[in-house]
Amino acid sequence: MSSNSQPVGLSNARVVMQQCLSARLQVKPPSDTSEAEYVEIGKGLLIYLCFLKDATVDIVDRMVKTILGVKLSESDDGKYTSILDLPGDVLIIPQATLGGKIKGKQMQYHGNVAKQKGQELYSAFIEQCELSMKSNAKCSEGSKLLKFGTYGNRQVLSIVTNGPYTHLIEF
Repeated sequence: MSSNSQPVGLSNARVVMQQCLSARLQVKPPSDTSEAEYVEIGKGLLIYLCFLKDATVDIVDRMVKTILGVKLSESDDGKYTSILDLPGDVLIIPQATLGGKIKGKQMQYHGNVAKQKGQELYSAFIEQCELSMKSNAKCSEGSKLLKFGTYGNRQVLSIVTNGPYTHLIEF
């Protein structure tokens, strides 16, 4: 058993974090009456997020503290620090495909959380990120952006990376 009383090898969520110089995410496709809508960030952190079948809201706070606090972001002087300590932005992208497993020659997603529950957990995650960033002295001046994608929709992503510098974390 791991420290959170979860059998080793089982996870409730997967997160991929990637440094970027800029990113643009389409959150609403174009229609006959409107143009596509996008969110954009500058230098910062992309967070790809997937909740798995047994995920509950109980893990959200720990996830946010870990993700925003881990020293994976490179500062201008080459040292690694948390995204909260940088003048950097955050873009959260729902990514259900992180829950996939190969069966034969096909990907299956039976291990993912149900869509409605996933939407609730995703919303709670965003809310907790907003609270954490607002309560951080280095973020309170509005110098950092927090943007996020639309849960349950296909989205178009354009990124410029300075790596790639990508990490997978399971909760």
